[in-house]
Amino acid sequence: MDLKTSLAVSASGLRAQSLRMRVIAENLANQDSVSRTAGGDPYRRRVVSFQAEVDRANGGTAVKISSVDADKTAFTKVYMPGSPAADAQGYVLKPNVNPLLEAADMKDAQRSYEADLNAIEAAKNLTMRTIDLLK
Repeated sequence: MDLKTSLAVSASGLRAQSLRMRVIAENLANQDSVSRTAGGDPYRRRVVSFQAEVDRANGGTAVKISSVDADKTAFTKVYMPGSPAADAQGYVLKPNVNPLLEAADMKDAQRSYEADLNAIEAAKNLTMRTIDLLK
């Protein structure tokens, strides 16, 4: 694998993990959001899916974002009869965002991002050493 291909593969990983971290941050920001209407659905957690994509021009396998989908897990009900978002029985639906799960996903995305940065740094260092040898 040449330098250009390795940088392209690492850059695709950086873009994918960056989007994943933005979606996780959005999930965390909306973990307490409820519906604006009585009995309506609150914010629904979003999940990023990836897939491998082979670049036939340079032979590298890059990361492609296949979709950003809503998580279909159930909402939790909390009894809050005074809330404007409460249904007829006084229950409010809370988002299906689990802060512990989001923190674990964020840590995983962060480590993957760091691994891609390290791969780019290693490619840069190898290039610089090669240039030094040619002098």
